[in-house]
Amino acid sequence: MNVTREVILDLLPVYLSGEASPATRTLVEEYMKQDPELAQRIRLRWSDNLAKAAPSALPPDLELRSFRRTRNLLGWQKWLFGFAIFFTAMSFSNEFSFAGGHFKEFHFLLRDYPAEFGTCVALGLACWIAYFSIRRSLRTTAP
Repeated sequence: MNVTREVILDLLPVYLSGEASPATRTLVEEYMKQDPELAQRIRLRWSDNLAKAAPSALPPDLELRSFRRTRNLLGWQKWLFGFAIFFTAMSFSNEFSFAGGHFKEFHFLLRDYPAEFGTCVALGLACWIAYFSIRRSLRTTAP
């Protein structure tokens, strides 16, 4: 079988990540024996990647806990966003009246129900604050 350099270059990410099958590893290693210039370039790039990589991988249980926490926070964020929009919209609710086919009066919730208006504003504000707080905690920093 004649394997071209392009095929080996396509297989390199799998080979370098350690996820290649034994047959693929053998194929890439055999080709690198035939092409020492490519092997040298791979070694240099591999050593550069190791220097830039994180010092160690996370233990599986910590990674799973982190995943579950993130999934839980995303769920809370979704609900808080919905409630924040609902309570904000409720605080801007209004009433129209018509008499004889003409517009008679218009007023906001604040005029007739100030306690309910204040409750909606407070709940909306609390939901927005919690939403943006969770959003900030889910943000990652650039490397």
